[in-house]
Amino acid sequence: MNTYLGASTLLGADDLDEKLIQSGQTLFLEGYLFDRDEAKAAFVRAAEIARAAGRKVSLTLSDTFCVDRHRDSFRHLVSGHVDILFCNESEILSLYESDDLGDAVAQARKACPLVAVTRSEHGSLIATKDETVEAKAFPVAKVVDTTGAGDQYAAGFLFGYTRNKSLAECGALASLAAAEVISHMGPRPETSLRELAQKHGLSV
Repeated sequence: MNTYLGASTLLGADDLDEKLIQSGQTLFLEGYLFDRDEAKAAFVRAAEIARAAGRKVSLTLSDTFCVDRHRDSFRHLVSGHVDILFCNESEILSLYESDDLGDAVAQARKACPLVAVTRSEHGSLIATKDETVEAKAFPVAKVVDTTGAGDQYAAGFLFGYTRNKSLAECGALASLAAAEVISHMGPRPETSLRELAQKHGLSV
């Protein structure tokens, strides 16, 4: 995937809508936008606005290439401004320059209150300071297109998290949303996720 983000790459602190950030329960930061110094400053400022309003801040690392380019800046952001970190196995290994997942997760949970690591067909690990929860992947008859899987995972997780679901429930909702989107072309669900969750006995 050769990503072109257009005008989004010009994100700066002046583009932030403070009232909008303050009104949401959880701010979601997209790592793909983290290239320019102006964008990095905007990320930090947005996180400060959210936290000052008593909101949570979540971040997805987006891509290993992003982490490789901006490792130190990402570490600073994660350790000082992020409450929920979303990443896949390769991204967290790159972030902490480790070849051992357990070691990388141990470093991450010291820096960030909640870390969710996706592992494709192996499900995901959700780690806090005090516990680690393993969420199983939902079976998919055929993987058609993985575009959007990480974003759907984060969406499902945050849906549960903002409704005070347990980490296990958040992980299940996240896995279900990701499974739906990889079963067809395109990054958006083609089935009602609410109905799908209810079908699988998940409370929504």
